[in-house]
Amino acid sequence: MTVTLIILIITVAMFIWGRVRADIVALTALAALLVFGILTPTEALAGFSSPIVIMMIGLFVVGGAIMQTGLAKLTGNKLMALSHGNETITFLLVMLVTSFIGAFVSNTGTVALMMPIIVSLAAASGLQSSRFLMPLAFAGSLGGMLTLIGTPPNLVIDEVLTEAGYQSLSFFSFMPVGLIVIAIGIIVLMPLSRVFLSRKQSGKKKQSGKSLDDLVQEYRLLDNLHRFIVPSHRSSAAIDEKGEKLDIVGKTLKELSIQKLYGVSVIEIRNEKKSRLGLMKDINQNMAKSSSVIGEHDTLYIMGDEAKMQRFAADYGLRKMKDVKIDFYDLGLSEIVVMPTSHFAGLRIGEANLRKRFGMNVLGIRRGDEYITDNLIGTRLHVGDMLLVQGEWTNLAHLAADTANWVVLDQPEKTADKVLLDYKAPVAAAIMLLMVVMMVFDFIPVAPVTAVIIAGLLTVFAGCFRNVEAAYKTINWESIVLIAAMMPMSTALEKTGVSALVSQTLVDSLGALGPTALLAGIYFTTSLMTMFISNTATAVLMAPIALVAAQQVGVSPYAFLFAVTLGASMCFASPFSTPPNALVMKAGGYTFMDYVKVGLPLQIIIGIVMTFVLPLLFPY
Repeated sequence: MTVTLIILIITVAMFIWGRVRADIVALTALAALLVFGILTPTEALAGFSSPIVIMMIGLFVVGGAIMQTGLAKLTGNKLMALSHGNETITFLLVMLVTSFIGAFVSNTGTVALMMPIIVSLAAASGLQSSRFLMPLAFAGSLGGMLTLIGTPPNLVIDEVLTEAGYQSLSFFSFMPVGLIVIAIGIIVLMPLSRVFLSRKQSGKKKQSGKSLDDLVQEYRLLDNLHRFIVPSHRSSAAIDEKGEKLDIVGKTLKELSIQKLYGVSVIEIRNEKKSRLGLMKDINQNMAKSSSVIGEHDTLYIMGDEAKMQRFAADYGLRKMKDVKIDFYDLGLSEIVVMPTSHFAGLRIGEANLRKRFGMNVLGIRRGDEYITDNLIGTRLHVGDMLLVQGEWTNLAHLAADTANWVVLDQPEKTADKVLLDYKAPVAAAIMLLMVVMMVFDFIPVAPVTAVIIAGLLTVFAGCFRNVEAAYKTINWESIVLIAAMMPMSTALEKTGVSALVSQTLVDSLGALGPTALLAGIYFTTSLMTMFISNTATAVLMAPIALVAAQQVGVSPYAFLFAVTLGASMCFASPFSTPPNALVMKAGGYTFMDYVKVGLPLQIIIGIVMTFVLPLLFPY
């Protein structure tokens, strides 16, 4: 018992010190429990196979899909329209919306789904996301007090009451308690988050350099770019001056000789497919190569003189689209500078054949203060020229290795990760809704962790990510390791008798002081234990003790058991006490002490208020 307490105290001290990463501290504590023989290897590693940890991993992936597809940005914009960019209204919306969702979905799931939305909302509003992410995590737990299924401790106390012969709790028996703690949370967190969290920097640094839209604007690409739709065979066939049919469908660009005959360049061939209901949509962007085959209903992006383009379109019956927008789903942009050692210096762009050799189109040249976008094929490359090139993201990334010919000014791989696959937003929304339905309704025989795994896989299979690697990048492994490594601490405390000693001491010392003092003692003891033990395990341990304590002093046990579920669920003073707290730690750039400064006062105030309110709601 003594060794376990020493390890626990040192671990907490290291968290407070904050000089060592939280996941490393947690792993060190886990190793110490193993070395001293307090835990077996199986017990020590149980956290890494815990359903909660697996669920967190899956929820990171689902949350990443919500962010990658632009669904988070879209939802954030809707909330921003409601808040009008006002920080106070935004705070209230975050607390209320998250609390409502948390009443029906696990608090971990609620926070994981809302986190990318809040980050997008804060970025669009020019607000600091750190002001909202910790309140978001707390709101998920507060909302769990609204319904029977909101949080596992609620189910635990209902089971204890039923087994003891008392009337079971209804689905909304918790609502009065939930509404009160949500109100307390809003009142307390609004000033505390402003004072202690507003100066925190977000975990993600601002992107440096030019954005893709900046490059489009700088080189004025839209001035010479037009897009045309290829109709079907029958309608696209035109008659040339010799009386022969001109049909573009099924022909390669080499066969058509568009550059030679018309003096314009096809830079992209896009194909879009939609399902009958319009939910599923696939967009394939393809570099225009000599071997590229034109298909029916393809969209051609063409650069060049407008009069020449119109002649080309008229000959082949192409339909011009009014609006031109450059997207970057499969194809991207990058700037490269021609080096003095380049083999291509002095060559015309047409002679360099960069499209065939490197899979890239040159869309513009910056030479000093001059921008060249016309007659690029005949333009000679000079040392120091800055080229705006287009290509597949993987090809652009490979350009950085060819330092003899050029220097790539940005990081295409990182830029690609920030491009939104917005046409997949309806798919991501449908998957998220499916996951929520599976988690909420009991008649669907699927465990919550299974629902999350299914949803995570569906986001990958449905193309909500550019590739599987992008899905893995969304997982915050520091938070995962932190929770998984700290979970066995609860086993160590129970195994060595620390938990039982604390619980029994509570009853023995406070039982004689009356039911209200005992009620407060149960809340704060449960709250303290939840800082080091999972809330469900704490509720399982404390609920029977609270029931016996109430019976010993001769009062109704309902208020005492509600004190247990409150103490187990309202634990905000530590980043590893609940998964939602850990989820937002990295994204918000929080330290252990931030949770103490903001979460501990809330935890104490809820305990004090509910000590006097619970007997009113559930008389002794």
